[in-house]
Amino acid sequence: MRAAVLSLALLAASAIASAQSASVDRGTARLRSADTDGNGRISRAEAQARLPKLVPDFDAIDADRDGSLSPAELRARSSARSRRGGGADGFAAHFERADTDGNGMLSRAEIGRSLPRLRAKFDAIDADRNAELTRAELRAYFDRHRAARARR
Repeated sequence: MRAAVLSLALLAASAIASAQSASVDRGTARLRSADTDGNGRISRAEAQARLPKLVPDFDAIDADRDGSLSPAELRARSSARSRRGGGADGFAAHFERADTDGNGMLSRAEIGRSLPRLRAKFDAIDADRNAELTRAELRAYFDRHRAARARR
């Protein structure tokens, strides 16, 4: 039961930790491997060694201040980040950084430079086949991706 709860929490946390279209399976495996003592919690040392992206927010995530992150704390972080639009930077900030020519769309070259994990998915995301991705196309793609994950 504890392993099942941890798996669910790690799955949710992996979607946040690797929000830029990383494989959920790969992220879950990374979080499981971070729990080196197998106690179902991520200690500060484990986070520093294996999940450095969690370290800056560790104290904020550690709601009960016990020095480790429980599955419930990771789920709460995941829920909060989802409501904010994907973390402190959010979707809009990622899009703005990637849009280096400022035209409001992302070319294949901009995706390749700024969001390389999406490069292979470019054609699947480009709904109107105009060789540029709009915010709406990216949001639609991510919504479809989330819905498909939820059905599994």
